[in-house]
Amino acid sequence: MAEPAELTAETAAHGGAHHAEPVLLGLDAEGWVYTGVTIFLLLAVLVFKAPALIAKALDDRIAGVKKQLDEAASLRAEAEALLADAQARKAAAEADAAAIRARAEVEAADLVKASEAAASDAIARRTQAAEQRIAAAERSAAAELKAEVAAQVTKAAAAIIAARADKALQTRLTDEAIAGLDRRLH
Repeated sequence: MAEPAELTAETAAHGGAHHAEPVLLGLDAEGWVYTGVTIFLLLAVLVFKAPALIAKALDDRIAGVKKQLDEAASLRAEAEALLADAQARKAAAEADAAAIRARAEVEAADLVKASEAAASDAIARRTQAAEQRIAAAERSAAAELKAEVAAQVTKAAAAIIAARADKALQTRLTDEAIAGLDRRLH
């Protein structure tokens, strides 16, 4: 079947062979593709206002990204502030710890000195008290010894006098002793 000339077009392929391509309203398949794309773009621009919708979508996306960036920047600034605060607190705590340690060392040295002084004073007091007790014991022992010696001498003298004295001498010595007691007591 022979096609009318307006519906077909011939192309020469490489090597000289010809074949017929369909044509509609003077446009081949490639022409109709371009026409369809052009009509679609015109409809998109005029009817659906695609550029405005695309621009709005892009603007919304840009605004969302900017908002996220701003939030990230504020979070970073807050984190840096917290880090600086933590570092400052750490430095302050280390300084406080060093000061406390130095103060504790000074206090410990003072306590050692005070303890040594107190121990020396206590030893001196106890030594002095022991020496006083020893001296008191020596005095007491000496007084007891003197009293014992005096008692023994008195006993021996009384025995000698009793053995050698007569009744009149004993009476006279007893009276003198009683008279001497009266003077000693008053």
